[in-house]
Amino acid sequence: MAGKAPATLEVAAAGKVPSEFRYWERVGDPGVQRVRRLWRGLFRFDPQPDEELVRAFAGAYYQADPVAEAFVDEVYLGEIGPKAGRAMLDQALAHGVHSVVDAPPSLKRLFEEFETPPEWLDTELVAQGAKVFRRWGTSVFSFATTSTLEMYSESSIAKPLSYAGGYAGDKAHKRQLETVRFWIDVSEPGGLDPGARGRQTAMRVRIMHVFIRRKLMQRPEWDYDAWGVPISVGDATLTLMGGSVVPGLALWSLGHQTTVSEIEATLHFWRYVGHLLGVQPAWYPRDFRESVQLMFAAFVKRARTAGADGEELVESYLPAFAPKPDTPWAKRIRDEFNYRVQIGYTAFWLPPATYARHRMPDRFPWVLHPLLQAPMVFGAETLRRTVPGLDAVADRVQRYRRERWYRNEVGDRDAEFTPVEEFRR
Repeated sequence: MAGKAPATLEVAAAGKVPSEFRYWERVGDPGVQRVRRLWRGLFRFDPQPDEELVRAFAGAYYQADPVAEAFVDEVYLGEIGPKAGRAMLDQALAHGVHSVVDAPPSLKRLFEEFETPPEWLDTELVAQGAKVFRRWGTSVFSFATTSTLEMYSESSIAKPLSYAGGYAGDKAHKRQLETVRFWIDVSEPGGLDPGARGRQTAMRVRIMHVFIRRKLMQRPEWDYDAWGVPISVGDATLTLMGGSVVPGLALWSLGHQTTVSEIEATLHFWRYVGHLLGVQPAWYPRDFRESVQLMFAAFVKRARTAGADGEELVESYLPAFAPKPDTPWAKRIRDEFNYRVQIGYTAFWLPPATYARHRMPDRFPWVLHPLLQAPMVFGAETLRRTVPGLDAVADRVQRYRRERWYRNEVGDRDAEFTPVEEFRR
């Protein structure tokens, strides 16, 4: 029977660990320890984190976003209401909270946190990290989503997406492309500056998460004891890792030459994005070593209990890119090509056992595509790193390619990030 969630998320459950956080059961497994020894031999540091980090990570599954929660309670779900609340939020994002007449205290507190740079912030490092993320081009879109497919085996990740109904079936493509739009917006030059589109999108996604969390916590099947709270700080932090250290290592397989210092820049960039999203753990990795240790804990703790919900999410991903009937021939050609590229990337990066376990398109010959392009990418990367001026050219090219890829998928439609804002108690 599902554990009953508390009526409020204002106070985290001190010392509580989700029952599906299986780290301590599995860390001593011989296979896990073999991987640990291999990594230590190759990279000269221990990937296994200390007990303090693991405890903090486990406890973060019961932590959410109290500042944004308080704003939703006072404004959207209070006397002001969702329509006026949305107008207040838009006004504050566009012109500053000082421009909002009779701004409620919770709105002021939300924007005080949002607009105050954290002590650790290095704006130059954020800009460098965003540039590295842009340099990965559209490949990082495919990789980040593919790495998420592997984590759909976890109930704390799969159940919110499945219950919200936006990442499976016919809606899968729309939600995937909204995520891509978010990645593009926040990583554009100046995208996180005050008033910039990426910064505004971060706040709207933050408020959207509060509504999704509230809605899911009210479902009788939500297992609070096993999974924690929906869209927890724990899982949200792993999502941020999916845009930094994980692709930084994996995209070497395509020929991208990302250094450790560049990976650490993307860590800092995504840490600041997380701060704007309300994901602010004190234990967020500061460097490459700490990020590897967190990912070690994340993979060891897996319970693999998502079942049919996780399977549906995995199996909805590639069909979402399949060409649609009655599409103009020029777009149909692009869609046919892109669909097979997505098959290739997914088959290349998703573990073979996971791919085989689900109903997926045939892997061959499309799985060869990433291997065939790797020498060309490696050569272009070598020129970029050695020829003065080519780095700036590469940045412009990748920005153009990202936007063109996105527009081919969605046309002129803009992302909304408001699927459940009208939810009321």
